[in-house]
Amino acid sequence: MINTLKFYQDFPKEGIKFVDIIPLLQDKAVYKQLIDKLTQLTTAANVAAPEARGFLFASPLLLTNEKVQNIIPIRKSGKLPFNEGDLIEVRIEKEYGFDTLFYRRSDIAAGVAEGDVFEVTLFDDVLATGGTAEGVARSMESMRIVVDGKEYGVKIKEFIFLVHLEELGGKARLESIAPVHTLMDI
Repeated sequence: MINTLKFYQDFPKEGIKFVDIIPLLQDKAVYKQLIDKLTQLTTAANVAAPEARGFLFASPLLLTNEKVQNIIPIRKSGKLPFNEGDLIEVRIEKEYGFDTLFYRRSDIAAGVAEGDVFEVTLFDDVLATGGTAEGVARSMESMRIVVDGKEYGVKIKEFIFLVHLEELGGKARLESIAPVHTLMDI
């Protein structure tokens, strides 16, 4: 599968080697193999995935994994409609700068709780420094979600990534929060 990936030096800025996962979508057998592996690894009923590449791999889990009941989209500014108090902003540090992402409390509340907590698998395509996943995880774990008058916490049960760039240290950064699973290590 690693041979399927494409790499672009100095994108999106100088000094960054960009990993292009789109070729994984261009080979039906490889894509099926990846979805099968993600299905085996995902143990939470709720899956949070940042746009846009995360959606392409997380959404099929609704069909392939009986445990998965809910996808929580994480989007850039202006992409999620929201009601007052619903939108949560997360400032994240990436290997090439800062970014701001958003998710909705209501998307978590639409999921399935285990006891008094919403367990979440945080899925993304590439694990580099871990800044995106750490920022989202810490934000979600600080949340209190109220459903039908009952208050719930949020717990990141696991992180799953298609590709792990080992030299950037992101895995070690996240392991203090939850177990980290990767399908390809580079």
